[in-house]
Amino acid sequence: MIPAHPLALNADRGLDTVHQRALTRYYIDCGAGGLAVGVHTTQFAIRDVGLYRPVLELAAETAAAWTKRPLALIAGLVGPTKQAIAEAQIARGIGYHAGLLSLAAMNSASENEIIAHCEAVAREIPLVGFYLQPAVGGIILNAEFWRRFALLDNVIAIKVAPFNRYRTLDVLRGVAAAGALDRVALYTGNDDHILLDLTLPFDLRERGVTTRAYFRGGLLGHWSVWTASAIKQFEMCRAARHKPTVPADLLALDARVTDCNSAFFDIANNFHGCIAGCHEILRRQGLMQGIWCLDPAEGLSPGQMKEIDRVCNEHADLSDDDFVAARLQKWLA
Repeated sequence: MIPAHPLALNADRGLDTVHQRALTRYYIDCGAGGLAVGVHTTQFAIRDVGLYRPVLELAAETAAAWTKRPLALIAGLVGPTKQAIAEAQIARGIGYHAGLLSLAAMNSASENEIIAHCEAVAREIPLVGFYLQPAVGGIILNAEFWRRFALLDNVIAIKVAPFNRYRTLDVLRGVAAAGALDRVALYTGNDDHILLDLTLPFDLRERGVTTRAYFRGGLLGHWSVWTASAIKQFEMCRAARHKPTVPADLLALDARVTDCNSAFFDIANNFHGCIAGCHEILRRQGLMQGIWCLDPAEGLSPGQMKEIDRVCNEHADLSDDDFVAARLQKWLA
């Protein structure tokens, strides 16, 4: 269970270290198995304002001081090969265990060039592949690409987030064809089907042979909010895998979680307000001072606040407001 870590800013759009530390402590106390930092939810623009290393360092230092239990630290890696390698070296030097590699900068490259890019970065740090949805800059990648990717040395996982059933199956088919399902952990990033991805088996057929696969967990921007509740849902999903039948209430809960995500991630406006929407939930809880983003043009879309109000009222039982309120001052100290 790995939340994508947001970026807490002050009114001057500078780093708010007090609330940034509080967020890290919040995710740890919720029981998260790791943190993804420097990823889309952290805002890719941290690189443009000199915050990439400071933000990664702050999360790692805060985590080390706050807990002694194992915690997977995953750093976002972006850009062309030279930049991605440099970021991998920074992350490895700080103590991060893996890098989540965005391929958005490779949208005009051939498949061979993308594979060579991934191979070069994987020499620097264990690699988590990232199938990012096209609406926010991802590129479409077929099953053959994912087969080749899963065969690379030092690839340990893939975040599957195309928000598309067909493309999700392409990743699973590719990893299965590589014979890598035991070695490459699959994490859902499909915010439109979180609980179903975490609960249901995937049967993959090749030459008459069936291979059954499961998602190992999730690495999600959606899990940056209401995280304590999300972990309970995650545990319910994992437990349901071992039951003869999956409870209908758990299957139905997937639709409610997706409804919340539609407001937080601003589906009505093609995800324009997805970061600010998560910020708004954290602001209401006191975990952020405001919803500021590094880009002044990035904020809530028209009508998004009304949608957030709606899901907060309709799905109040899915929030973790009481959990946060009882611990907030400790996290802010």
